[in-house]
Amino acid sequence: MTVIYEDNHIIAVNKSSSEIVQGDKTGDQPLSETIKLFLKEKYNKPGEVFLGVVHRLDRPVSGVVLFAKTSKALTRLNEMFRTQEVKKTYWAIVKEKPAQVEGRLEHYLTRNEKQNKSMAFDLPRADAKKAALTYKLIAQSDTYNLLEVQLETGRHHQIRCQLAKMGCAIKGDLKYGSPRSNPNGGISLHARKVEFIHPVSKEYISLTAGVPEDDKLWLTFERQLQ
Repeated sequence: MTVIYEDNHIIAVNKSSSEIVQGDKTGDQPLSETIKLFLKEKYNKPGEVFLGVVHRLDRPVSGVVLFAKTSKALTRLNEMFRTQEVKKTYWAIVKEKPAQVEGRLEHYLTRNEKQNKSMAFDLPRADAKKAALTYKLIAQSDTYNLLEVQLETGRHHQIRCQLAKMGCAIKGDLKYGSPRSNPNGGISLHARKVEFIHPVSKEYISLTAGVPEDDKLWLTFERQLQ
């Protein structure tokens, strides 16, 4: 576990593509519990350690995840995420180059709970939620393209679903049309950066997560942009 930032009220870590943020039916230890143990040992805390989950990343996605260490920070961060005051920037590796090098995608998403999958439609539907994002092509290799994505809404599998609808399935994402899985079982979607006003100190905070170090393609793209 790599800690990106920590103060008295918040902690941010760089999640690997194999970790779950919160406990689920797999029974695997979630990242939230790993961080609790880390804080308990680091500060020699007796009893239960408080840690609030304010947002999540899908299990196969890597990148920055923010947690609250106090109830005050949790309440305020929950409201900030709800009102979209937290700016989230993602990087996605796709094989197909988009027809336009940058643009805005707006769809209407429905969720299939049984398949744990979303579907995107061009027109409104009674059971669908509006989803919007902007994307920009920021780097290329001989075979793949790197898109920078910024969310306007936070829907289930939104980036995965909307990019696939555009014809640009994320590398390794079998669920949304990628032909092959990645060796590590993850997908090539990375929560690169979060920016927000600190819920307590009111300072501007910008947190960047390094790309997965076990993936040469990610490292190649990161070097291109340095």
